Amino acid sequence: MKSLYISTIGALVTWFFTTGATAAKMTIARDGIPKCVIVQQAGATDAEKYAVKELARHLNEMTGGTFQIVENVDKAPASAIIVGQGAAAKNAFPDVPFERLGGEEIIIKTSGNRLLLAGGRPRGTLYAVSRFLQEQCGVRWWTPWAAHIPIRKNLQIPALNRRYQPVFEARDPFWYVAFNREWAIRNCSNSQSAGLKPEDGGCIRYKGFVHTFYPLVPPSKHFAEHPEWYSMVKGQRSTNHAQLCLSNPQLRDFVVERVKQWLRESPDAAIVSVSQNDWHGACECPSCKAIDDAEGSHSGSLLAFVNYVAEKIEPEFPKVAIDTLAYQYTRKPPKTLKPRPNVIIRLCSIECNFREPLTHPSNASFAQDILGWSRICNRLYIWDYTTDFAHYVQPHPNWFVLGPNIRFFRDNHVKGVFEQGAYQSHGSEMAEMRAWVLAQLLWDPSLDDRALLNEFLDGYYGAEAAKPIRQYLNLLHEASTGYNLTCFSKTDTPFHQFKTLSAAEQLWRDAEKAAASNPDPDVLLRVRVGHLPLGYVWLSRWDKLRKECTESGAVWPLPESRKQFAQEWLALAKGVAGKPWTTVRLLNESGLAPEKFVERFQQDK
Repeated sequence: MKSLYISTIGALVTWFFTTGATAAKMTIARDGIPKCVIVQQAGATDAEKYAVKELARHLNEMTGGTFQIVENVDKAPASAIIVGQGAAAKNAFPDVPFERLGGEEIIIKTSGNRLLLAGGRPRGTLYAVSRFLQEQCGVRWWTPWAAHIPIRKNLQIPALNRRYQPVFEARDPFWYVAFNREWAIRNCSNSQSAGLKPEDGGCIRYKGFVHTFYPLVPPSKHFAEHPEWYSMVKGQRSTNHAQLCLSNPQLRDFVVERVKQWLRESPDAAIVSVSQNDWHGACECPSCKAIDDAEGSHSGSLLAFVNYVAEKIEPEFPKVAIDTLAYQYTRKPPKTLKPRPNVIIRLCSIECNFREPLTHPSNASFAQDILGWSRICNRLYIWDYTTDFAHYVQPHPNWFVLGPNIRFFRDNHVKGVFEQGAYQSHGSEMAEMRAWVLAQLLWDPSLDDRALLNEFLDGYYGAEAAKPIRQYLNLLHEASTGYNLTCFSKTDTPFHQFKTLSAAEQLWRDAEKAAASNPDPDVLLRVRVGHLPLGYVWLSRWDKLRKECTESGAVWPLPESRKQFAQEWLALAKGVAGKPWTTVRLLNESGLAPEKFVERFQQDK
């Protein structure tokens, strides 16, 4: 017997297929008739029972048969899919070290006509079922409202032997579309924003999340009596866009007790946030300044403070970690201090150029910081930015850096990744694609991100409509060459010029024409929602674009009336009744509604 190492996009992950005389295929169904049963074992957790239901539901839909679920047996039938840990699994697969599996580690393994889909607790078995359905059966859950479940009347699988533990312990594709519970489970996201319950295997639960200095020490309650607990800025104690005096010993002990109080209120929390406010204003008192000067960074006083709190809470909460930010003025790692083992450093990429990968020279400063933190930090997390907060509904050509960046995080020993996207509304630019591609990459960074992107476009928009959309992505990517793309970019950019937008407009119209012939009417709706970002730019830059069009001698591709076009755009943004995913409620993080946006276009000049 020998093993063949195979990496394919169709299978989505690397597998070990057994070849040779003993490598007979296992038949799951033939002519729509199940050829095995599903075994739910005695002592199965709620999450493992859920996994059994997921497997049965999808196999039934694919094959057209009805798979029998056998419960509470110590020995599985000769032809069976054994789900989760238990006596039947141990008897059929005595070589699997169930007791040593990580909480999200998966085992997908065949032995004769038996298939094991199992993993560590609490979530491993759920993920084993999910990955099997995707990688061996071709199932895709693009969004909560769009999936591909192929018809497989005859379903066979090769001999399999797969053991895998995800690279990242925390995986959060933080896009609005990703907050759906079922979608998160199926795409292996353990984000607390998805509403995952204990019976779903739970998630990594936080107490607080970020920017918790003032929630921990509210100025309204404590500044009058303890001004010395707050930042000294230009010689004065202040709470106006300020922080805490991190070297103050009384404050440190007060925060220790506050953190303990928080954790007693939230016994399910695995991480508690003790992190700076969302602005600058670091303390400049002599004690804080001395630490920062010695460490060469404001992260010095921050880390000394967080380490103190982490040490004091550890006896009562040995399994809880403290999460703090390396953000803006604290991004640079200290010279000598190191985070305690129960401290998570969450490094933020907010200043970066998101048109380029983080390995690009324009991002050298951030790359240097991640290298520095990775050398000294046991649990390094990343807060990355994948949208434009000023313009959710606007082309944001960062599509081709998602994979390289996640692999960069992996290569620098990052343990958790938070990919912040447009989190307040449906309808943001290419939101569905980013959420799905990010979820797949967070599970396995070695996947080919371009292939995943192409697969999503074909699956979600239809193969014919995907062709011009793919051309559109390439067009905007090329047009943005050399531009510093931030997460607060402008509408007036080099890639929002008339020549580029006119070509892009034609590509989306081609996509709509192709989608109109798709038998699934939702496909055309998906393409029309995808087209909205271009309309946003046309409206925002109407006069300048008209001028560019005239100067170039080109034909104006839109109605002559901006008011008319604005009303057409707004009607599309309002969506279709009964399909909430077609409705755009907010256009930016500040809360601009589409109705308010188009108010300015009620008069034609």
